[in-house]
Parts: sequence; structure tokens; C-alpha cells
Amino acid sequence: MSQDLLAKIASMNGKLSKGQRLIANYIVHHYERAAFMTAQKLGTAVGVSESTVVRFAYEIGYDGYPRLQRALQELIRNRLTSAQRMEVTGEQIGEEDVLQKILSLDIERIRSTVQQVSPEAFNRAVDAITSAQNIYILGIRSASALANFLYFYFNHIFKDLRLVSSSSSSEVFEQIYHIGPRDLLIPITFPRYSQRSIRAAQYAKSAGAAVLGITDTEHSPIAPYCDHLLCARSDMVSFVDSLVAPLSLINALIVAVGMRKKAETVGAYRELEDIWTEYHVYESASEGEAFP
Repeated sequence: MSQDLLAKIASMNGKLSKGQRLIANYIVHHYERAAFMTAQKLGTAVGVSESTVVRFAYEIGYDGYPRLQRALQELIRNRLTSAQRMEVTGEQIGEEDVLQKILSLDIERIRSTVQQVSPEAFNRAVDAITSAQNIYILGIRSASALANFLYFYFNHIFKDLRLVSSSSSSEVFEQIYHIGPRDLLIPITFPRYSQRSIRAAQYAKSAGAAVLGITDTEHSPIAPYCDHLLCARSDMVSFVDSLVAPLSLINALIVAVGMRKKAETVGAYRELEDIWTEYHVYESASEGEAFP
């Protein structure tokens, strides 16, 4: 519904009251601003009461204004250019108390993610990872940081693991060419969604492999190709994508897999500690010596 929201609002114009038509016209032409306005602010912007805005949300089929606002936010996340995101940032956050506002919003995203991810879905994802013969991890653009983090720790646990390079579309498919029914692809994508990630998931699915998608919502375009889906809030509040909640979810996934494969993980880290010590990988203080 969210993809057709603006068209639906425009088509209902003749059925709305005068005040509701003002709201509809504003949303259609300024949806990127309306998405982050409270009902009161939207009413003030068009010259109607807050209650008129609330009634408008019900009139077009939403259970209250917050649901309509959420639909607008989902709509714009994959539409706005970086320049438009920058404009929204100035209107929504301003230039004062940026630290407090951004950290507070990230805290709320983690809370929402905890409520969104069911323990059953999480455990099924862990099962899929631990039972896979080969694991492929894919993250494009900003999601590459998440893919690299997941790969770094999984590389200590699994032998048959590949981080798919994403420099070109053809290279992605060349690297997952041999994926098969006993394998697992973990594509990570958040708005603006990567077409290469979606196509890779589609290819893996057609090859009989399992697909564990890590994304923001069950309505993500990658969802139809996933056997398992883990969603973490990644609401856009600026030209920078917030990946705090997704990273926290991936962190939980790493810990759960490590605990499931505890013997292998403990053995790997014992061997790695010997290697790190022998080759002076980490800086350490001498006995009785403290760092300044």
C-alpha cells in the first residue's frame, strides 16, 4: 500500500472535505516534509486543526495518524536523494543538541528492534547458519560495514565462508556462481536498497540455496527471496543511514552462533591467541608495567 499511497491520496481528493483536501495536497506535493511532522504541525502548515489531520488519516484507511506517518516515512526512505535527505535533516533535527537527538533516536531503534524480532525467527536463523555447508555474506555500499563485521567474527568459527566482493554486479554473480542447495547466502541491505543484493538473493534462491536476509522491514524488496528474515530498525533521520540497531542484531547473531558452536569457537580462539601472541598482533603491557 505504501508504494501507492500518494496516488491513493490524490485519487480520493473528490471524496474529502475542504480541510482534508488541503492536507492531501500538501502531502502529495511535500511528502518528504509531511513524513516527519506531527499531526499538530501538519495541521498548522495547511491551516486546519489537529483533529482534522487525525480524521484524514482514518478517512484514507489508517488506524490513526502515527500509522499514516509511518507509511509516509517508509515511502520516502528509498525515494529521497542524498541532497533531499540533507534538507530533511535540517528540518527534523536542526543544528542544536545533535548528539543527544541522534543517540536518543538510536536507542529507540534498538528498543523497537527487540520488540520486532521474534526469538523463534532468530533461532531459526541461527539454525540455518550452523547447518549450512558454505556461507556467503553480501553487503553493498553502507551495508558493507555490517557484512565485514559479520565476516570478521564468523571467519573465526567457520572454514567454508566467503565475503562476496561488491565492486561490480558481474563480480557478485561470479563469486556466488557455485552456490547450491546446502549453502546459505546472507544478504544485508537497508534503504536505499541495493539492486545487486536483491538480484543475488533471487539467484541464490533459484539455485536452491537458503537465504537469510538482514534488512529493515518485512516489506523490503529482498523479503520475497528470503527463507529467513531478520529485521532491524534503520529509520532515516539524516543523509547518514543509522546502522546501530542492525549492528546490534548482527552482534547478537554472532554471539548466538558462537554459543551454539561453543567447542569449535573455544578451540579456534585458543589457537588464535597463540598466533596473536607469537606474531605480536596486539599491543600489551609488560608484567608490572602500566600504560601512561
